[in-house]
Amino acid sequence: MASVGPSAASTQPVLPSGPAVFKTIPYAFILPEIVCGTWVWILIAATSVSLPLLQGWVMYVSLTSCLISLLLLLSYLLGFHRNSENWKVLDSLYHGTTAILYMSAAVLQANATINSEFGPNGPLNYQLNSAASFFAFLTTFLYILHAFSIYYQ
Repeated sequence: MASVGPSAASTQPVLPSGPAVFKTIPYAFILPEIVCGTWVWILIAATSVSLPLLQGWVMYVSLTSCLISLLLLLSYLLGFHRNSENWKVLDSLYHGTTAILYMSAAVLQANATINSEFGPNGPLNYQLNSAASFFAFLTTFLYILHAFSIYYQ
């Protein structure tokens, strides 16, 4: 006799909501992305910006990504996704695009770090820019991990 329930091939994976977001692997990366991204723009804001075009792009990418990731985290916590498959596509596209943008920002921040080594404020700006570069590359890595883990889930 045939079973009445849905087949295993047609069931959708359950998207987490509430505190389960922090326990599920692809979605657990959102909070570290926000924290590391916040450190990027705080550290750049603490320096005397010598290359406004380069570091302006880094500030734009980090601040915008941080705010959108915060909205995404709140959406997951409040369960706005309603277990929709489209939500996974949106999440994957967002994190993939943000990983590319963050990679460009991290490279530009590394360039600004190299240029600030012998700048007017010397060691302090160099140390702050070095820390911002580190967190920019770490955030890029987190966005890449999130995008690929959503894709392969």
